Amino acid sequence: MEQEPSPPHPTPTAPTPAGAEWTGAYLERIDAARPARADAAALHALQLRHLMAVPFENLSVHLGEDIVLDEERLIDKIVTSRRGGFCYELNGAFAALLRELGFRVTLLQARVYGEGGRLGIPYDHMVLRVETDDDTGPWLADVGFGDHALRPLALDDRSGQDDPCGVFCLRAAPQGDLDLHRDGSRRFRLDLRPRVLADFRAGAWYHRTSPDSHFTRSLVCSRRTGTGRVTLSGRTLVTTVRGERHETVLDDDADVLAAYRDHFGLRLASPPAVRQAANA
Repeated sequence: MEQEPSPPHPTPTAPTPAGAEWTGAYLERIDAARPARADAAALHALQLRHLMAVPFENLSVHLGEDIVLDEERLIDKIVTSRRGGFCYELNGAFAALLRELGFRVTLLQARVYGEGGRLGIPYDHMVLRVETDDDTGPWLADVGFGDHALRPLALDDRSGQDDPCGVFCLRAAPQGDLDLHRDGSRRFRLDLRPRVLADFRAGAWYHRTSPDSHFTRSLVCSRRTGTGRVTLSGRTLVTTVRGERHETVLDDDADVLAAYRDHFGLRLASPPAVRQAANA
């Protein structure tokens, strides 16, 4: 099996600095240069770098860690602790970085389509409306939806938008909302009204505690690679290399810990296990 490229191992860092200093540390975390201007090209590059460097993961749910929706705490987790997270954490921190770099960012809430076409809870997902200084966009940026578009999507475009991960289309939905489709399948319903980080606390609490949340029922750690994707689902390592999928079951604890370290840069003391929700 062809070996997936792995991210560099994390190195010890000081507590998250303030202002421009943390911005530089964040850019180093995602292996990105500071853009000369806050234009569409820079936004596209930053989103891709983020997806390739910072894993989508729900380990905090099963490690008993709080998920605190505060910009400083989110930046500390991703930059200082060199961890990942899910949508509220990843897009919340990415929004802070983009603002520091001169982009105009608005938080938006979405409800994810589940089995049978049912919509999830309000504030099920967080995405970003981003305006640039080159008169393009507005753009829909998202680094927190797992296997998703690599490029920001033009928010006002209703035609199919080609992306390495498929054809994405935004279509009108009731009450002024938009449905995002990928290759003809509905992904989530987007509410265009501006939100703030605190609005997502109930959604984060639900996904961290409810037995109905898929995050409490399984372990996942996943990121984009240069040739596809690498995912650790429980003890199953899934790599997609140029469209070919490979699965390897890791029976030994040492192999699980090595997979977290080598593919995601996460150094754990012991393999995490699914922690049942308290009211399950």
